[in-house]
Amino acid sequence: MRVLVVNAGSSSLKLRVLDGGLSVLGSDDLELLDGRVEEDAVARALAGLPDADAAGHRVVHGGPWYRGPVLVDADVEARIGALRTLAPLHQDRALAGIAAVRAVRPALPAVACFDTAFHAGLPAAAATYALPADWVERHGLRRYGFHGLSHAHVARRTRELVGRRGLRVVSCHLGAGASLAAIQDGRSMDTTMGFTPLDGLVMATRSGSVDPGLLLWLLREGGVSAAVLEAGLEHRSGLLGLSGTADMRTLLARDDDRARTALAVYVHRLRAAIASMAAAMEGMDVLAFTGGVGERAAPVRAATAAGLGFLGVVLDEARNAAAVADADIGAPESAVRVLAVEAREDAEIARQVHDVLGCA
Repeated sequence: MRVLVVNAGSSSLKLRVLDGGLSVLGSDDLELLDGRVEEDAVARALAGLPDADAAGHRVVHGGPWYRGPVLVDADVEARIGALRTLAPLHQDRALAGIAAVRAVRPALPAVACFDTAFHAGLPAAAATYALPADWVERHGLRRYGFHGLSHAHVARRTRELVGRRGLRVVSCHLGAGASLAAIQDGRSMDTTMGFTPLDGLVMATRSGSVDPGLLLWLLREGGVSAAVLEAGLEHRSGLLGLSGTADMRTLLARDDDRARTALAVYVHRLRAAIASMAAAMEGMDVLAFTGGVGERAAPVRAATAAGLGFLGVVLDEARNAAAVADADIGAPESAVRVLAVEAREDAEIARQVHDVLGCA
């Protein structure tokens, strides 16, 4: 079965057609102007791609309802839309992608694949917020976690590369958005993002974790409205706020105080979070880097690993510098396997579509 994978991001709509062996038969990336998915552009793109038998759509937030992939119907679309305030950069774009593909290929079965689903079984100790019980019960407050499609692929691919099960993997999805997952024998045990994708690591334009008291102070004393605060945390923080650029490649090419500080903050948070993920599993067997930064920014991997020797992480300098997809970059003496894994959310989505539709 051929699957059309539809990944609606903040600035592009990525279309991939995968065959039953998960090889990419065709691809196209559409720029989203002002976040809009243009039906005519989707029609032109699909006309240039191989025919597919089903569509798999990446959806960031599944809320409390979806612990796995589901066939899309009106109820599913309504629930995806109801979660837009928890992932404002993503939910509406996912819905627009679903609608555009349906308009062009109305007979194509559509399956929604959720980033939160991989973390739906988080242990209570990792998923629970220490908040008033009535708030939690009324609003269903919990740590959801994100990038689950990427982390699920890393767990599967790591098992293949290492050649055994039962592994304790710290998966580092580092891109414009960034999160870690502690994965023990294929199960998510902890993760850095929480109720929304704003939590955790420093990202391209997102702040990551911030003292909630600081945010309350800005609202009460700093003259910042809730709308301005949200926009600032989502779009003006992270690497952009620290250095003036959100692009890691640009940042690594610079040599000035703001760039050095931005990288130091980024790596400091990343190292600390990796250690936290390892603690959730009482150790780690594999440290895996994925995503645009994780796969391609060798200096970031090197700086991160340099502070993790106490956990048994030792990089091979030459391997790290030359790494391509699915490379082992650890030194022979490293107690922890260190991998650079190609991000394949498309392959994980195609697998889930096969599972939902009962295809081999």
